[in-house]
Amino acid sequence: VQLQAFGGGLVQAGGSLRLSCAASGGTFSRYSMGWFRQAPGKEREYVATIRWSGGRTYVADSVKGRFTISIDNAKNVVYLQMNSLKLEDTAVYYCAANPRGQMVSIQGWYDYWGQGTLVTVSS
Repeated sequence: VQLQAFGGGLVQAGGSLRLSCAASGGTFSRYSMGWFRQAPGKEREYVATIRWSGGRTYVADSVKGRFTISIDNAKNVVYLQMNSLKLEDTAVYYCAANPRGQMVSIQGWYDYWGQGTLVTVSS
């Protein structure tokens, strides 16, 4: 399984950005997919998760109402739409895949990780 995250960049506070995660090399129908992030000097933290089959999603309280996770099954791409960005959203964002399909925020449940894409929010 390979995951490639892209779409990061520099954006002003209050702006929007959409991250993409292209998945390949597996049969993902039973997977759940997650986004995590790691800010400078901090531990990696959970952002959002979605079932590959779609439907229910979960997002962390810190981004609720601003970030949305979605999936395009036909393209094998998971998205993270980020609106109303804040300075504290600056981080490297990682996509991850959980082959067991649980909708969990625990990093250890995700077996596969992408390389990360940097999001920098400026004032």
